[in-house]
Amino acid sequence: MTTVGLLRPEGHPEDDYRRIETLLGSDIRVDSVPYEGPGADPERLAAGAERLRLAAADAVVWATASESFGPGWEEARAHARALALAAGIPASSTAIGFVHAVRAVGATRVAVVGGYPEDVAGAVVRFLRAAGVEVVGEARAHGGGLPLPELVRAADDPRAQAVLVPDTSVPTVAEVPEAEAAAGKPVLTGTLVTVWEGLRLAERHGAWADELGALFVRRGPRDVWEPGRRGSGRE
Repeated sequence: MTTVGLLRPEGHPEDDYRRIETLLGSDIRVDSVPYEGPGADPERLAAGAERLRLAAADAVVWATASESFGPGWEEARAHARALALAAGIPASSTAIGFVHAVRAVGATRVAVVGGYPEDVAGAVVRFLRAAGVEVVGEARAHGGGLPLPELVRAADDPRAQAVLVPDTSVPTVAEVPEAEAAAGKPVLTGTLVTVWEGLRLAERHGAWADELGALFVRRGPRDVWEPGRRGSGRE
């Protein structure tokens, strides 16, 4: 059994995490500890991480995009190291997970879409660029509740090799396959990336589920990911 522990802002729904857990199989568990107030409080996060460790979590991820992108790439990595030291288990964040996930699907150029205020959207772009990811397309999601494929089409750019939807506060998982088929490229969403990052930290290899899109598709050394192709991937 591999357990991914999440530090989740109070009010963020768990629906996507439960769906991911179910699709990945009975030997993977996604546990979470909600917190109130400013999530960047080191003591608050360390206490939550300790609870997850005691509940047998193998790794912990700060499961929020808007806050974890804000400090910037270098500070986010330092924050993750401090959290890991305090918790005694590997630690990361949604923001750091996006950098690793982009690399995992073989992308270097991305488009980003989200419903964030302008300052938060700018922080996301700066974070990715500082980590070596080129942002070639951006879009703001106006009028919440749009289907994921429509959000992706609004943000997509012909130069982008993947589309990023960082928000962890809205469910997206059920629509990822349709969005990838529409865009013809990987679509990485906040909740998917957060769980994937936890599994990466736990060194849990072989967690595959075609229903979860390109990030969880089985990969071979010479595979090239194609939308709708089962068992394909990009190394």
